[in-house]
Amino acid sequence: MTEYHMGEFEVAVVGGGHAGIEAALAAARLGANTALFTLTLDGIANMPCNPAIGGTAKGQLVREIDALGGQMGIAADKTTLQSRMLNRGKGPAVHSLRVQSDRAEYRRVMKETLEHQENLRVIQAEITEVRADETGAICGVVTRLGAYYAVKACIICAGTFLNGKIFAGEGCYSAGPDGMLAATGLTESLKSLGVSLRRFKTGTPARVHRRSIDFSRLERQPGEEPVTPFSYLTETPPQNICDCYIAYTNEKTHQVIRDNIHRSPLFSGQIEGIGPRYCPSIEDKVVRFPHKERHQIFVEPCGESTEEMYLQGMSSSLPEDVVLQFLRTIEGFENIQIMRNAYAIEYDCCDPLQLTATLEFKDIPGLYGAGQFNGTSGYEEAAGQGLIAGVNAARKLQGKSPFTLERDEAYIGTLIDDLITKGCNEPYRMMTSRSEFRLLLRHDNADFRLTEKGYEMGLVTEERYRRFRAKKEAFEAERKRVGETVIRPSEALNRMLEEKGTSPISLPVRERELLKRPQLCMADLAPFDPGRPVLSRELEEQIDIDVKYEGYITRQEAAARQLRRLSDMEIPADLDYRQISGLRLEAAEKLSKLRPATIGQASRISGVSPADVSVLIIRLNQLR
Repeated sequence: MTEYHMGEFEVAVVGGGHAGIEAALAAARLGANTALFTLTLDGIANMPCNPAIGGTAKGQLVREIDALGGQMGIAADKTTLQSRMLNRGKGPAVHSLRVQSDRAEYRRVMKETLEHQENLRVIQAEITEVRADETGAICGVVTRLGAYYAVKACIICAGTFLNGKIFAGEGCYSAGPDGMLAATGLTESLKSLGVSLRRFKTGTPARVHRRSIDFSRLERQPGEEPVTPFSYLTETPPQNICDCYIAYTNEKTHQVIRDNIHRSPLFSGQIEGIGPRYCPSIEDKVVRFPHKERHQIFVEPCGESTEEMYLQGMSSSLPEDVVLQFLRTIEGFENIQIMRNAYAIEYDCCDPLQLTATLEFKDIPGLYGAGQFNGTSGYEEAAGQGLIAGVNAARKLQGKSPFTLERDEAYIGTLIDDLITKGCNEPYRMMTSRSEFRLLLRHDNADFRLTEKGYEMGLVTEERYRRFRAKKEAFEAERKRVGETVIRPSEALNRMLEEKGTSPISLPVRERELLKRPQLCMADLAPFDPGRPVLSRELEEQIDIDVKYEGYITRQEAAARQLRRLSDMEIPADLDYRQISGLRLEAAEKLSKLRPATIGQASRISGVSPADVSVLIIRLNQLR
C-alpha cells in the first residue's frame, strides 16, 4: 500500500470513547495541537453498555473530572433522564450520584463539544500503526489507508475495539461493541513497540421494546428530588423525566439457564478473556450462587426518543433463543421483544504495570494509555484516566512538570496508583472500599480538593475559578460563624429536639455542638439562628458533614500526611535493588521490574513487605 503524508500534530488520541474524549479535550485546551482518531464519527461517546453516568465511587470520579475542568459531568447534566443519590442511608463517604442518560443525546452533545474545540481535529480513520524513532520515542501514526501523521505523543484509548470479538452462544465473529468494526491492525504494532498485552472480556444485556413490558407488574423506581447536578458549572439542575423499574428473576429463569449452560461460550471454553468480577453475566450468577432464589433486574430507558429499554443485571453470552426464553419467564416480561441481543465481547488491553503515574509507558517515551486499554471497566474510570493522560502528554511537550494525583487527593489518584503498583488480572472497577481515604474523597467536596489544581493547570477558566473562590469563602465564613453562634433554650427549640429524638437543652449552647448530634442538621436549626446567611443546600450539607465527622476527618488527614511523606521520597530511576543489603530477593525482583517512582508506590507493590520498605528507606538516606 502506498503511504502518504497527511499532516502533523503534537498529540494523537486513538479512540473516541470516554477516555479519548477527555484526553483530546484536555490536551487541546492546554494548547497542544491535537487529533482525535476514531473508527466512526457516529460512535463518539457511545454507551455500548448501560446509558448511565455515575454510581458508587463512579459518581465521585465524575465530580473529580468536572472539578479539574473535564467534560463528562457537563454532558451528563445536559442529558439526564433520571437522577438519584445512591447510599443516602449510609455515611457521606459513600454517597454517590448516578444518572440515567439519554444515549443518543449524550453522543450528540459530546461530538458537538469536540467539533467546536480549538486546537483539536476529529478524524474518522483506523490507526493501524504507531511508530517510534531510532531513540524509541513516538514519532507518528499510520491509518489503514496509508495516511501518515507525524506526532510527538500518542494516547491509546481503544476501549473494547482492539481485536474485538463478539460471542453470542455458538456465534462468534470479529467486531467492536454495538456491531461496529473491530480495530484489527493495531495490536501487532503495539507489540512490536514492546507493549505487553492480555485478553479481557465484558458483556452486555439485551435491549428490549418498551411496549412489550407490563410495567404494572414491576416495581417503580422514581428519581430523587431535588436533583443534584454533576457539574459545578450547572446552574439549573436537570429534571427527572423518566421512571426506572425493578424486576426479578425466578426459579424458572434459573432452570432455563442451567438447562442451556453448555451453549454458553463462557462455560464451553470459547471465551479466553477474563471478565469483570463485579459485573458478572446472569449465567455466571446462577452458577456461582445456586441457592439464591432471585436476582434483581433494573429496567432503564435508553433515551427519550427511543423505545429501547436496558435490562441492567442481565448481561449474557447465551444464544438469542435462550435469552428470549429465560426473559419470558420473568414477571412482566412474558411478551418481551428483543431489539438488540445480548453478547459478550473479548478484547486486547495492556498490562498497566508498564505505566507511570502520568499513564505514559515507562520504556516508550510519548506513548500513553487510558481507559479499558489499561485494564479498567466503566465509562467514568476511562474518562478520569483520559484526562490525566491528555494533561500529561501536553505538559511533557511543553516542558512542564508531570501532573499526578495522590491517593488522598482523588479517586482518580487511587485508581491510577492501584493500576501501576498492583496491576489487574481482571477488569478493574472503582469502588469506595478501594480507598483508605474515602471520607476525604467525598462526592460533595471534589471542587475543594481539585479546582485549584485545575486552575493552575489551565483547564479551569477564570470565571469558574472566581465562583469557586466565592463558594469556598462562604463555606469558611459559615464554618467559623457556626462555631461562634450561641443557641439559647426555648420552648419551641426543645419541642423540636424532642421530636427529633434528642435531649432538650437548659443552658445556651454553641450551634456547632448541637450540630454534632446525629439527629440534627443545619435546616433543623435555621429557625433558631436568625443571623444565618442564605446558604445553598449543598453548602449546608457540607457544613453538616464537616461538623459531624470532624474527628474521623482529622484522623484520615493525619494518615494522609504520613502517606504523603512516603510519596514525597523519590527513588532514583537507576537504583540497583539487587545490590541493597537486607532486601529480600522477591522484593528486589518486583522493584526491579516495576521501578516505582516513590517509596509510597513501592510500599503498595505486592510482594514488598514493610520490612523491605524500611530497608529501602535506609538505603535512600545513605545515598543522600
